[in-house]
Amino acid sequence: MKINKKKLLSAIFLLLAVSVVLLLAFMRKEPKKEPYSIIFISKIIDDSDFWTQLIDGTKAAAQEYGVELSVRAPEAEDDYEMQNILIEQAISEHPDAIVLTPASYTETTPLARKIVDSGIRLLLLDSEINEDVEECIISTDNIKAGQLQGSYVREILKPDSQIAVIAHVKNSSTAIEREKGLREGLGEEQGKIADVVFCDSNYDKAYQLMLGVLEKHPDVDVVVGLNEYSAVGAARAIVDKGLAGEISFVGFDSSLEEIKMLEAGIFQGMVIQNPFKMGYLGVETAVKVLNGEKVPREIDSGSVLITRDNMYLDENQEMLFPFKGE
Repeated sequence: MKINKKKLLSAIFLLLAVSVVLLLAFMRKEPKKEPYSIIFISKIIDDSDFWTQLIDGTKAAAQEYGVELSVRAPEAEDDYEMQNILIEQAISEHPDAIVLTPASYTETTPLARKIVDSGIRLLLLDSEINEDVEECIISTDNIKAGQLQGSYVREILKPDSQIAVIAHVKNSSTAIEREKGLREGLGEEQGKIADVVFCDSNYDKAYQLMLGVLEKHPDVDVVVGLNEYSAVGAARAIVDKGLAGEISFVGFDSSLEEIKMLEAGIFQGMVIQNPFKMGYLGVETAVKVLNGEKVPREIDSGSVLITRDNMYLDENQEMLFPFKGE
């Protein structure tokens, strides 16, 4: 039988080609996917429980999703100028996304817009700005949280009560919305508000402001603090003046010192947020956006009113002492 050399060579070449293709396919490795780069620009990095837990949440999500996370912040919560400088620096590094807690409702807006114009995905945490340029905001519903405070204060008011409000940073969206909610919760009783002062999220300033309010309005018998700094600083002043128990106090946030004040009866109640969840959702949602997934425009990380009567319920203990390993 005569062998057709031409056909044999063709078969051999075909076999070799198929072998090479199969070998290359076997040896080929998937190109290594670079981790997403996310920069979180906070209002501040300090030892307060709120910001510590929020930043812990961002780091937990970054670890779980394999994200390269950088955390930055000015030294003062109301220092929007320094935060704007940090935003400029972050834009120059071209990360995949920036997660931002705006220091100012209005002054942060131009830089937020610049982030988006630079092709960087933007998500907001905790606070809003006066333009909708972000893809998603994850925050406490601060109007609802203020309403919880106002409704509770309304229950404990006396006919001749006078209320002092110790707020945090003037013109920040959280302060604006919480005061708005507080007044809505008080309803017709909001006329009992004798004074509203701003401590710039500084314990010592809140302490001094509280002393000044008591001197100016000696009939004040109810005090409302709108964040951890304002509540703790003002409550310390009330304790030092020997007025704990005489003045009813409704706080905000859930630092260990505030929890002890609630247990001791210095606070009658406090509205608490979930900062760990807020931070975690901020990075998790950024990853979803970068993966092309649809995300809601707003995500409420939750708030609840805690009193001495309900603080030991299991669900409230989980809010007061969040398990950070989840």
